[in-house]
Formats: sequence, C-alpha cells, structure tokens
Amino acid sequence: MAIELKFLAWAVVLGIAQLLLAATLATGRRGLKWNASARDATPASLEGVPGRADRAFRNLLETFPFFAAAVLGVVAAGRTGHGTALGVQLYLWARLLYVPLYLAGIPYLRSAVWAVSMLGLLMVLWPLLR
Repeated sequence: MAIELKFLAWAVVLGIAQLLLAATLATGRRGLKWNASARDATPASLEGVPGRADRAFRNLLETFPFFAAAVLGVVAAGRTGHGTALGVQLYLWARLLYVPLYLAGIPYLRSAVWAVSMLGLLMVLWPLLR
C-alpha cells in the first residue's frame, strides 16, 4: 500500500480522536443532559480548553477534504514519489502537533505548525498540477 494512503488513514484516526476529545470536553462543560438532548436551543459558548479543542477540530475539517482529495488524486494518477511521501508526513505530523499547541493556547508557534501542514498538503497536490 502506498505510504500516502497509510498517512491518509492515520489522518482519519487523528480526526476521530479530535472529534472524541472535543465532544468529551464539550459534554464535560455543557453536561450530559445537553449531550443527550435534541440540542434545539443555542448552546452556551465553549471557552478555555473545551473551546480550543472544538476549534482545533474544526480547523482540521477545513483542510482535511483537500488533503484527502490530493492523496487520492496522486495515488489514482500514479503520481506518487518522494515529494508526496514527505508531504503526507509533514501534513500528519504537523496536524498532530497542532492539537496540543492549540489546547495550550500557544499562538505563533501554532500558526507556524499550521503552515507546515499546508506545505505538506501542497507538496501532495503539486504533482497533479504539473
């Protein structure tokens, strides 16, 4: 199996882990009754670590579809190589590092790590644009 697909699978695992973390922290803040409800009312905003966990997860959701499409595209087109292998690794490891940085509220380093993940995504996409 191509390394790009393996890292795509691990990115899915990261997304599920972030979803579970954000949901658990939101339930801890809003309560089990809220979690079990139909959630018709506007919930109280999440602040602190629960809010940062939710925003970090939503940030992953903003880039993940592009990453998945690029990975599937280069694999289907047979355009994988050293650059795409490095790109998927940069994306996943940066996204993994992004979570604790965001949870800790570390501003500039978090943004730099996000930029590394975007560089990785672009490295995967590039062979499809040539």
